[in-house]
Amino acid sequence: MATLIVATDGSDLAIQAACAGLSLTRPVDSVLIVSVVDLVDDSAEEDASGLAGPTMTAEESDEHRRKLTAQGQAAVDATVEAVRNAGFLPERFDARVVEGSPGATLCNLATDVKASALIIGTRGRGGLKRALLGSVSDHIVRNAPCSVIVSRKPEQ
Repeated sequence: MATLIVATDGSDLAIQAACAGLSLTRPVDSVLIVSVVDLVDDSAEEDASGLAGPTMTAEESDEHRRKLTAQGQAAVDATVEAVRNAGFLPERFDARVVEGSPGATLCNLATDVKASALIIGTRGRGGLKRALLGSVSDHIVRNAPCSVIVSRKPEQ
């Protein structure tokens, strides 16, 4: 059975990548559409105030987590709808939001579900920007336990 993971952040690029990747891999048994919520990198729990501990209260931290999880769910929902409307969504699919660092989390998930391939978009940053900002797609290409389909933004 072939299981594909489609990584999404809900952006137009991610949705285009999902459709492009699924159009190349049809037919497929099942698809797992995933949005990774990185609570560490995107949190306001650390700041430059010089304080030894977090400046967010427990309630603020919980609210922050709920907000990021809701954004992740919206990304998954938008991708599912777009893939369905394009005719690429198989009968068997799962959609979920997971927490963690995107590259490592997606690679671990691919191992856990024994994925045949992982589909992801890339912004196509040059070498210097990629070195400074990091690249989820680059990490996945180098570390995924399965094949990786990387879709670039179409040339304008």
